[in-house]
Amino acid sequence: MKIIKRSGVEVAFDSEKIVAAAAKANAATTGARELTPGQIRGLADRVEAAASAMGRTLSVEEIQELVETELMKEGAYETAKRYIRYRYTRSLARAANTTDEQILTLIESNNEEVKQENSNKDPKVNAVQRDYMAGEVSKDITRRILLPQEIVEAHQQGIIHFHDMDYFAQHMHNCDLVNLEDMLQNGTVISGTMIEKPHSFSTACNIATQIIAQVASNQYGGQSISLAHLAPFVDVSRKKIRRDVMEECRLLNDGAVNEDAVSRIVEKRLREEIRKGVQTIQYQVVTLMTTNGQAPFITVFMYLGEAKSEQEKQDLAVIIEETLLQRYEGVKNETGVYVTPAFPKLIYVLEEDNIHEDSPYWYLTELAAKCTAKRLVPDYISEKKMKELKEGNCFPVMGCRSNLSPWKDENGNYKFYGRFNQGVVTINLVDVALSSGGDMDAFWRIFDERLALCYRALMCRHERLKGTLSDAAPILWQYGAIARLKKGEPIDKLLYGGYSTISLGYAGLCECVRYMTGKSHTDPSATPFALRVMEHMNEACTRWKQETSIGFGIYGTPLESTTYRFAKCLQKRFGMIPGVTDKAYITNSYHVHVTEHIDAFDKLAFEAQFQALSTGGAISYVEVPNMQNNLPAVLSIIRFIYDNIMYAELNTKSDYCQVCGFDGEIQIVEDDGKLVWECPHCHNRDQDKMNVARRTCGYIGTQFWNQGRTQEIKERVLHL
Repeated sequence: MKIIKRSGVEVAFDSEKIVAAAAKANAATTGARELTPGQIRGLADRVEAAASAMGRTLSVEEIQELVETELMKEGAYETAKRYIRYRYTRSLARAANTTDEQILTLIESNNEEVKQENSNKDPKVNAVQRDYMAGEVSKDITRRILLPQEIVEAHQQGIIHFHDMDYFAQHMHNCDLVNLEDMLQNGTVISGTMIEKPHSFSTACNIATQIIAQVASNQYGGQSISLAHLAPFVDVSRKKIRRDVMEECRLLNDGAVNEDAVSRIVEKRLREEIRKGVQTIQYQVVTLMTTNGQAPFITVFMYLGEAKSEQEKQDLAVIIEETLLQRYEGVKNETGVYVTPAFPKLIYVLEEDNIHEDSPYWYLTELAAKCTAKRLVPDYISEKKMKELKEGNCFPVMGCRSNLSPWKDENGNYKFYGRFNQGVVTINLVDVALSSGGDMDAFWRIFDERLALCYRALMCRHERLKGTLSDAAPILWQYGAIARLKKGEPIDKLLYGGYSTISLGYAGLCECVRYMTGKSHTDPSATPFALRVMEHMNEACTRWKQETSIGFGIYGTPLESTTYRFAKCLQKRFGMIPGVTDKAYITNSYHVHVTEHIDAFDKLAFEAQFQALSTGGAISYVEVPNMQNNLPAVLSIIRFIYDNIMYAELNTKSDYCQVCGFDGEIQIVEDDGKLVWECPHCHNRDQDKMNVARRTCGYIGTQFWNQGRTQEIKERVLHL
């Protein structure tokens, strides 16, 4: 059994340290000792048993709290006081410097919590360590200076989660829809260098990757671009290539030109340029490293309906086809084997032009299904369902799920590109339920108190951005990614009127409902309560928006490391409650619990009603086996998505063992109380010698996960 020290280092559990600490506290008296050596040994054994029963790696603080509990049970109250007093004295000494030890363990790559904090960051890499070191300083300043103590304490107790505290010291926002069209058509500036409108498709792709890298280094969330903004440059290249070919023909044939031959040559060369341009985006994205120490968190939107002419739609279809073909192939790992990359995330829009077998672009949907079955992407947005929910509009999410609300400019035109999210604070719905003790009146009262706390925390995020000058991130605020403000101009006008959003996240609806009703929220008798919880959060956001003119929205939080943190906090506050706190994770947003057996179609249909109420963003998924030889089933799910739910994805497995060449599912096994990844063929457990890709929470992770998320991945049941 392992424990995690305060520095984050993982070490073997040693009951002798408990014996020594308890004996020292027992002996520190001038009177009679309260415990015998046998009682102390028994106490240590019970602590070890309790820790083992938790089914996860406990922190040293949790072990010490178990010791305190056992001392009280023994009636050794004076010994317990001395033990607690010693802990308090040590905590005061540590408070004098809250970052040194944490940073040192980061540098030496032996901080287990940080190793698994982000499934797309490698903590051994200098750039990642530098980002984490800066993050530790930011978190320290944020906790001690920038945030009210009530919010810090609520965050530490797992009552709420104040996201991205490691970036809060700076004036940075969460995620955005990059206005690539404006930047390409009207030019931009990158690192002080003017970039004019490109004169070819390949150049446009190159510029796009530079924009992506710059944007990623100036905010901390995801960003999205649309391939439709690159499509006009296909015809620019077509005309340029045609001029070149015509000139070549005249030189070779004494001025004679065969138009049919010219057209064939032009389209052949054009297709090659499109291939190279798409390859530039794919390979640049996976090989770039931003100042955040990772590849840009980028989503690429593929929507034929954005094309402005029939020719542009045909050109966009070619770009989409090439994007899917290259993603299906994958990228080579260090041993030269094609594997599944984490980014870019792809979103394919289902529409009347591609959803039926007799639709003109049905072939693209078939290719998308083939790609999903092998590489987990693209994910799917239903144009029909999105238009029903978004005032007749269809547009990309920001990053993996953050969704804007419809907004019109001064001319009454809807605008989505160039908008952004200010940040997220998540409410732990499970804690609300458990704090109520199951009493419905108490539940709604505590719920309102927690929502008010979230509002105050969200306003801290908003106030942190107010007064930010455009100079803080020129690529965003001055050169078109979001806006074209003047130098020295504050961004404040973009924070109001719904132009940008700010998100009330939520987590654990499943466990919340189970505790309050005794049933899964999929049970027809419990579903109304679950929907009422969602409606209550929407009502709060509507009220806040009216009071402040800020675009509040409900956001289905993609818990990664937070799922483990919330679970540990719940166990600490409320103990182990079957079906509620007995896992090392809690359920993302409104999702059906990963262990619940439910048909793929029923799951999507059930979750669609919650997705409609999660206005600030959400995504649903179905877990499927290897579907590469069953594409008709994949296409059946895709058609169902089109008719029933706005945004969904299919989860499969895409792994490779570098030791033995196994190409299949790398398994999760238990070793001395810890979950580890193991090749089922050669039993390799070296994470540096395997490629594992799993959907983490809307996006793909490839750098492994904390113990809570790993348990959640292990326990997922198939829906098909």
